[in-house]
Amino acid sequence: MTSKHAEMAEWYRRAQEEILDSMDEELEMELDDDRLSQDGDENSEIPRNVYFRELFRLQGELVKLQDWVVANKLKVAVLFEGRDSAGKGGAIKRITQRLNPRVCKVVALPAPNEREKTQWYFQRYISHLPAGGEIVLFDRSWYNRAGVERVMGFCTDYEYEEFLRTVPDLERMMISSGIILIKYWFSISDEEQYNRFMMRIHDPLKQWKLSPMDLEARRLWEAYTKAKETMLERTHIPEAPWWVVAANDKKKARLNCITHLLNQIPYKEIDHPMISLPERVHNPDYLRGPVPPEMYVPEVF
Repeated sequence: MTSKHAEMAEWYRRAQEEILDSMDEELEMELDDDRLSQDGDENSEIPRNVYFRELFRLQGELVKLQDWVVANKLKVAVLFEGRDSAGKGGAIKRITQRLNPRVCKVVALPAPNEREKTQWYFQRYISHLPAGGEIVLFDRSWYNRAGVERVMGFCTDYEYEEFLRTVPDLERMMISSGIILIKYWFSISDEEQYNRFMMRIHDPLKQWKLSPMDLEARRLWEAYTKAKETMLERTHIPEAPWWVVAANDKKKARLNCITHLLNQIPYKEIDHPMISLPERVHNPDYLRGPVPPEMYVPEVF
């Protein structure tokens, strides 16, 4: 074998290792999801090997979509709403996993501070809307007002009604400005939310996900149901309809949501020029200085 062929074989081996490492990353997340589950894959109707195959295929399509968005300066905003533990975060992780974080950004705003409470309600969300060539995923959005704020009494009746009255017009304005707006509601059953909350309570690595607000939301399940129904009825408009994701089965929900998202934006694969690495410049006067041993992170593993 010539040195060139040996070099190519080594590159191929390293590329295969990188692909396997990428798969391990996804496998780690799935094992973490199933860690406290006694039934493992039986919680999903989709076998693990089928799920992985389809997920990696869809993630490849998401990369093509990303390239299309950049090349055509599209502006894409996707809203993820739903009850606590409905699986919004897991779906967002799988969408962004292979994408450029400079192109596909996640917005998960904390509770408003004192200054933001005095602003126009939509103001802090508007600043995060996408520019040309960007995809923004809102992990909860301005629809907080129609859900948690309504149920928990964080807004007045007037503020709530004003939101429902004006948000359709605001979204029409966004769309008229060229923004592609897609809205998802992740729907889970009462029993499934109970099971997921109980798993979080008994999982020391996930207890941080349960806030006092989440526990109160569990108590007020019916009030949240009523608020959700009103929200969907009042804000489901032809220009920006709601899409409901059946989310009791997390794996199915992710695959279905990504497939639907890809179908909302017509795209084509972008041809990229062939990339070749330039020859590295070698300076005979350059001497690489030693790194003091104490600066290295200890190799525990």
